[in-house]
Amino acid sequence: MWQRIQTVFLLIAILSLIGSIFLPIWIYESGEKTYELYALHYSITENGVKSTLYVPYALTAVLLMASMMLTVIEIGKYKNRMLQIKLGALNSLFLAGGLGAAVYFGNTFLNERGGSYSLGLWLPAVAVLCNWLAMRFIRRDERIVRDSDRLR
Repeated sequence: MWQRIQTVFLLIAILSLIGSIFLPIWIYESGEKTYELYALHYSITENGVKSTLYVPYALTAVLLMASMMLTVIEIGKYKNRMLQIKLGALNSLFLAGGLGAAVYFGNTFLNERGGSYSLGLWLPAVAVLCNWLAMRFIRRDERIVRDSDRLR
């Protein structure tokens, strides 16, 4: 299981999703105020006082955590490649939803106040790429197994 390259890609996807939950998506600093958008919340820090809003911004974290759990399940199903392919396709939908929510919320704040995107926006894109590569290698393994079955 661990020697297969798709498992490595799926582990990288899990690590990037964990990082995307804890790193900010968007940051803006103006004097004494700091605005930060995370996957789980939006916070404003003014003079050392921090106020936080969770709804609707937690939708991004929910989708990314669901994707993370699907990736863990997908790694565990290494003996059933067809199920892995189906889980990977479902995982792609959750990843696209999480990345779309992050871009939507981040772009909304970027247009309102300015600021800049941060690493929390780019890490889900890394997870999408790793999931895609893992799916490609899982399909390749399935094709090799089917071709070897025909030769028998």
